[in-house]
Amino acid sequence: MWNDELNVLHFRRETSLAAAVPEPGPGLNGTVSAKRRPEDLTPREREILQLVWAGLTNRTIAERLHISIKTAEAHRANMMKKLRVSNIAQLLKTALEEGLLATHAS
Repeated sequence: MWNDELNVLHFRRETSLAAAVPEPGPGLNGTVSAKRRPEDLTPREREILQLVWAGLTNRTIAERLHISIKTAEAHRANMMKKLRVSNIAQLLKTALEEGLLATHAS
């Protein structure tokens, strides 16, 4: 048995869900990229990113910010996940490309 009312409700729900989730735009070489936006980093993550850029270890960052080493590691891991990178070199490269680091020009 065909239920028009149920099908209309299902169609409306799918349409509203599709409209609520923007499709990722093209990335490099025309590929689709789901990379998060830099503004997704929290202020604390940006602060830690700047300290990573300065060459500080997790231990030193933790001591300076009065947090545990595990918390410093978690912030670093969260940044890497958000920016979709797998190591610190890629994290810093992406941060530079996205303008997330305050660099001092000589």
